[in-house]
Amino acid sequence: MMRTQMLATALRARPAAAAARIAPKFTRMSSGHEQESFESFTQRYVTFFEGAEDLFEVQRGLNNCFAHDLVPAPSVVEAAVRAARRVNDYATAVRVFEGVREKVENKQQYKAYLDELKGLREELGIETSEELYHA
Repeated sequence: MMRTQMLATALRARPAAAAARIAPKFTRMSSGHEQESFESFTQRYVTFFEGAEDLFEVQRGLNNCFAHDLVPAPSVVEAAVRAARRVNDYATAVRVFEGVREKVENKQQYKAYLDELKGLREELGIETSEELYHA
């Protein structure tokens, strides 16, 4: 089983009360539009971060993405980290992982994200705040 599949399985196997955070469909309360699937949410933010041209835009996208009541898919996290490095802001790249740490329900899920994105972190030279501050 691939890591992405394992991560998706781990995230789906959560208790019912917590499952609402990452439900496959959710209602965007800020608009009167229909429900958006998790897949379309993921694609929307991957596309957004791939096109982000400056730090303000990257940070605005992160604020909007993390404001939803779900944990972004690893592909969204990867696109966000790459966007932060593209606009030459290391601190924002580190903070993307801090955002993931706050959104997941437990340390095992955070570890699964770190494992899934280890190659990206090595490629771009990104350390987590725990690695930077030995916390």
